[in-house]
Amino acid sequence: MEAGIVGLPNVGKSTLFNALTNAGALAANYPFATIEPNIGVVPVPDPRLEIIHGYVKTKKVIPAMLKLVDIAGLVKGASKGEGKGNAFLSHIRDVDAIIQVVRCFDTAPGGEDITHVDGSVDPLRDIATIESELILADMQSIENSIAKAQRAARGKEPDALARVAAMEKVMPLLEEGKPARLLEINTPEIARGMHLLGLITTKPILYLANVNDSDPNGESEMAQKVRAYAEAHQSQMVPVCARIEEELSELDEADKAEMLADMGMHEPALNALARAAYELLGLQSYYTAGEIEVRAWTIKKGMKGPQAAGVIHTDFEKGFIRVECYSVDDLIEYKSEKAIKEAGKLRVEGKEYVMRDADVCHFLFSK
Repeated sequence: MEAGIVGLPNVGKSTLFNALTNAGALAANYPFATIEPNIGVVPVPDPRLEIIHGYVKTKKVIPAMLKLVDIAGLVKGASKGEGKGNAFLSHIRDVDAIIQVVRCFDTAPGGEDITHVDGSVDPLRDIATIESELILADMQSIENSIAKAQRAARGKEPDALARVAAMEKVMPLLEEGKPARLLEINTPEIARGMHLLGLITTKPILYLANVNDSDPNGESEMAQKVRAYAEAHQSQMVPVCARIEEELSELDEADKAEMLADMGMHEPALNALARAAYELLGLQSYYTAGEIEVRAWTIKKGMKGPQAAGVIHTDFEKGFIRVECYSVDDLIEYKSEKAIKEAGKLRVEGKEYVMRDADVCHFLFSK
């Protein structure tokens, strides 16, 4: 699961990226966490892993991971190469979802006065600016490639025909200033073409409201505007204060819980962000638990057994025979896998089984 963090200059994008990824602490536990300077991999908080580990003693507990990409700052004209526009566009095409950082404070924590690039703070204006740049970038992408695609389509090659059909259908929508994700896809050909185009504005967007430390739960007027906008566009808003997150990352669990209570917060922002990203992308987790490790695996909701097995290794999908599984709730009730079997709660499922959230699985496959 990979999400690109975007935002206008001086909204706190990089500060929040550093607070959320907390590279120093992660490096101690996850040596692979820092891939390159602007990419961080953070564990997805999941209390069910520790529940499983409480009953299935293994050497390691491996959570699902959320890859965050701190994408080059966006300015007006990025779609035409202004600022670091070209770098921005090349990176954002590769992510699964976009996290837009929106500034929701006038004066920064600590009283520092940070000038907004547009001279005043208006989160909805910032959202509109970035949306406009992404739409313009998609329009430019189509304009630059449609002639070549049309030539290829003369040979009746299916993918080329699908690309042209999708371009011709989505372009009027973009010209109206609307993102490609609003396109009504009514044929398999258009669906295939849209997938091949990989337009930026088909990606779901999650809004990260950068709030002051006096407003950790995002109750200010600015933050409420972003929350209402997100809800109106079938998305979510997560409030986060970089200063608080930085302090939390340096505390042990007991002190962290105390600080959260003092701030009137239920959890660190990373927890809420990961949960919202999962929901936005239609994801869920299943688990494997053996002698070596307990591990969380991320899959799309609706995946069947063979596809889920393929997330572990492609050979598992190719040679899938069946999956034996039980739920985390079963483990809590019966205390061990042996007791689950004896109670007749271990399910044996075939190739058409649709995976359930929190399944604990053993896959059987032929080599």
